[in-house]
Amino acid sequence: MSEAAPPVLYTVDGAIGTLTFNRPRQMNALDPAAIHAFCAACEHAETDPRARVLVLRGAGAAFVAGGDVASFKENLADFSAMILPLAAELHRGIMALRRARKPVIASVHGAVAGAGMSIMMACDLIIAAEGTQFTMAYSRIATSPDGGSTWFLPRLVGYHKAMEMLLLADSADARALQNLGIVNRVVSAAELEGATLQLAQRLAAGPAHAFAETKALVNSELNQYLTEHLSAEAQAFSRCAAHPDFAEGVTAFVDKRKAVFARD
Repeated sequence: MSEAAPPVLYTVDGAIGTLTFNRPRQMNALDPAAIHAFCAACEHAETDPRARVLVLRGAGAAFVAGGDVASFKENLADFSAMILPLAAELHRGIMALRRARKPVIASVHGAVAGAGMSIMMACDLIIAAEGTQFTMAYSRIATSPDGGSTWFLPRLVGYHKAMEMLLLADSADARALQNLGIVNRVVSAAELEGATLQLAQRLAAGPAHAFAETKALVNSELNQYLTEHLSAEAQAFSRCAAHPDFAEGVTAFVDKRKAVFARD
């Protein structure tokens, strides 16, 4: 029997590091193993002297389709206790992307949901394939967001639009997110790989020290508040996971039916 493929891959080609979410059959949804691998890859990439720029991408048909809800359902009895250490790992990865003294590009396609949105928004630049579908997703399984979504989103789109996206969890396409100021560039699916490489090469050929200083200045005060906010998000997620609505939301999602939440 062949060994299972790693859930996250990290490679370096020339001056470009690439972190690839590698669970294509699950649309790269994050289970505990993928979260641990994401954190390790981000922390390695943060200090890797070979990479002057980092690209995040997803294998197969999606970037990251949120958390692996099927794995949530398998661990419902213990999930509220599991979520705090898992969130801590996810958040360490998020902070490594923000601290990295190199530009970080999210190259997204297919589906970007939940934690995938959080990871994407933690990057410095976002390039998306035409037709990519985005949703915050969290409220569909009766939980609050993690990964910094409630910190990033209001700063990107304003309070009322952020609340609409977080509470209603409607889907939006790449052009809509570009119009909101979340996505930088939209290209055809066929052009995504080439356009991402072109952007990464341009950045890799640029003044690395100046880029590092610029990123540090932009993020200096923001990252202090983000660290505290990520901790608050994890605590809120844990409280949501202990509520009966979470079990109903997760079960309904796996069963592909509409959830019926309590009216208390």
